[in-house]
Amino acid sequence: MASPLRALRDDLGYLGIRALLGGSRALPLAALRALTRAAARAALAFPGRDRGRARQHIAMAFPDRPEVWRRALLGACAGHLGAVLGEVAWLWSAPAAAILARTEFVGLEHLTGALAAERGAIVVTGHCGNWEWLNLGLGASGVPLTVAARQVYDPRLDEVARRLRGRFGGETALRGKGAGAKLLHALRHGRVIGLLIDQDIEAPGAFVEFFGRPAWTPTGAALLAVRSQCPVVTGFAVRRGDGTMRLEFDPPVAPPAGEDLDADVARLTAALTARIERQVRAHPEQWVWMHKRWRHQPGNGETVWRDAPPAPAPGASPAGGRLG
Repeated sequence: MASPLRALRDDLGYLGIRALLGGSRALPLAALRALTRAAARAALAFPGRDRGRARQHIAMAFPDRPEVWRRALLGACAGHLGAVLGEVAWLWSAPAAAILARTEFVGLEHLTGALAAERGAIVVTGHCGNWEWLNLGLGASGVPLTVAARQVYDPRLDEVARRLRGRFGGETALRGKGAGAKLLHALRHGRVIGLLIDQDIEAPGAFVEFFGRPAWTPTGAALLAVRSQCPVVTGFAVRRGDGTMRLEFDPPVAPPAGEDLDADVARLTAALTARIERQVRAHPEQWVWMHKRWRHQPGNGETVWRDAPPAPAPGASPAGGRLG
């Protein structure tokens, strides 16, 4: 049973989100971004575990950068997360045409090509840019999307998240028992499956290299791809200086089809994680540095997988190896 203080905090958080969503219709996107960005930057002035963890992770990822650069990145990251909240409030009621008018698609043919072949597709992303905009941008453009997600700790907020992702026919498959079957069913019915794999969560996974360090990474996306032999496309949202959002999709990664399922899944996960790291390095201010990304570390004898350059062949294909 939650403590009274925890219950009060949850109630205030929910009421705050509802108030923001309810008032979002009256404000343009730029005003919502400015409001929530300012609030996030103000919150950065207060001490907290998340702030300290983000500072530590930035130093781990960029050891050669000067301290002044790291502090600036921390502030930019806070502003980015604030902007994400304002954008989510806008996405809550924005018409599809308004979303598409502020969205640039780059490489979308890599994703829709699989759908044109009368089969589903798998898109893997991370908490880069505004990942909810990625969901709704695809939905607004007519791409049928089913996303895998963890249940939010507060059922009321979980319902808000589901309603947001379902605006344009999107579906949510909650992680846990039955999620794999639901995702495979959606894939076989021509839908795009969306999964985020850049967080250390309590789920089947493997240790893969991320910013030069072992990081426990969910392998569900790779397992689904290997079992279905469906190519995987990585896609990312990037907020541009003019306030629009660019949705970038990379050429597909062909899943391996070897005799060792666990190794194939781990290699593919390492290859996909390498693409996420590349995206984070390109736009470090648009990632969630406060997450406990390196919380678990391998024990003696545990394998850590890393990406390796693909063998020269038409299209992209994964390759990977063991670190130890």
